[in-house]
Amino acid sequence: MDRVSGKLTVYFEDPFWIGVFERIEDGKLSVAKGTFGAEPKDYEVQKHVQKYYFGLKFSPAVDAVVKDVRRSPKRMQREAKKQAQETGIGTKSQQALKLQQEQNKQERKVRSREKRKADGNLSGMFL
Repeated sequence: MDRVSGKLTVYFEDPFWIGVFERIEDGKLSVAKGTFGAEPKDYEVQKHVQKYYFGLKFSPAVDAVVKDVRRSPKRMQREAKKQAQETGIGTKSQQALKLQQEQNKQERKVRSREKRKADGNLSGMFL
């Protein structure tokens, strides 16, 4: 049976609170980014995940190393505290987000080019 794991990192990026959802499935990492307004409380984050998780647009999958390590609850708690004190997101996540951003940029370019072509206005394009 395949194993899927997920992780949510919430951090402050002026002026908003950002949530980065990481999903590892079949050894591949994909990431989605969501924006909270003000600083979210724990129950608000939980409601947000329950309500919007399946509507998130995840990035294309990137290879990731998956370790099957069992840890004690106290160790996991210490690691969660350590991660909460760190700023930013992991490099693999950043790569996946950048890949998604580039993909969205290409899609926007294609849509706008088709729209200009349909309108008959090619003056804005460089040939």
